[in-house]
Amino acid sequence: MVILSKQTSFFNGVPLIDLSKPDSKNLIVNACEEFGFFKIINHDVPMEFISKLESEAIKFFSSPLSEKLKAGPADPFGYGNKQIGTNGDCGRVEHILVSTNSEFNYQKFASILGVNPENIRAAVNDYVSAVKKMSCDILEMLAEGLKIYPTNVFSKLLMDENSDSVFRLNHYPPCSEIERLNDNNNDLIGFGEHTDPQIISILRSNNTSGLQILLKDGHWISVPPDENSFFVNVGDSLQVMTNGRVKSVKHRVLANSVKSRLSMIYFGGPPLSEKIAPLASLMEGEDSSLYKEFTWFEYKKSAYKTRLADNRLILFEKIAAS
Repeated sequence: MVILSKQTSFFNGVPLIDLSKPDSKNLIVNACEEFGFFKIINHDVPMEFISKLESEAIKFFSSPLSEKLKAGPADPFGYGNKQIGTNGDCGRVEHILVSTNSEFNYQKFASILGVNPENIRAAVNDYVSAVKKMSCDILEMLAEGLKIYPTNVFSKLLMDENSDSVFRLNHYPPCSEIERLNDNNNDLIGFGEHTDPQIISILRSNNTSGLQILLKDGHWISVPPDENSFFVNVGDSLQVMTNGRVKSVKHRVLANSVKSRLSMIYFGGPPLSEKIAPLASLMEGEDSSLYKEFTWFEYKKSAYKTRLADNRLILFEKIAAS
């Protein structure tokens, strides 16, 4: 049974948190423990940053495929089409993946007709800067709600100049009725079920549906879109650092038969050399750790060798003594 605070509001079954309210830190803890996912309103991300980035993304994804391919193949950064990772996963999606550090070379987009790489760079940087700040605020509220001090124990990993954070733009074109009829399950997959390996993911999409999350009881629920709000995913690394107290959420995207879906996701990750392990303050003793210590590089390397739907953390779980 899911037990949440009496003050928790819901948006079609999804916890809804108003960041301007004084009790938001406790509601964030509840949502992270029970869902690993929540919607936030009254954020400080300027709408002009969102609109500017969306405009640049639409301009790029509206280009002919032959032009977009000039920004690929994804290595892992750049443009990718249908292929998700290197292990056979595919979906009805095309994407742009960029590193959030200043060294990323936007000249990959320079030869695409009608696309200005400097405009894309500026739009991404403004948006990511604002969303990263919001991510850090959320993580610090979570730490305070969990009574972890100092409260920047999670956020400092995103603020580190060597933070391995990435930003992704996903475009899901509409699928025709013929494609839907030819699909055996009548549910065309845009992006298959998975958890995010990082600490936290912040998602914003246009007003096209498709996102679903998996509840603890094994049922998938659809998340109604809201272009003016953000959705927060707990990542695998945060699950480990809290020793399983908060859970990373399995989610997927189904293709829409009428409208295209555009989503933008900030994945807040630690530096590659950062050791990921349960925090001592959340354990009753050293023996109560559910996970082996690993570096973010080790986990990232392991995660990208797996299929999307695999339980990536199982390799790093401590086996209980029988």
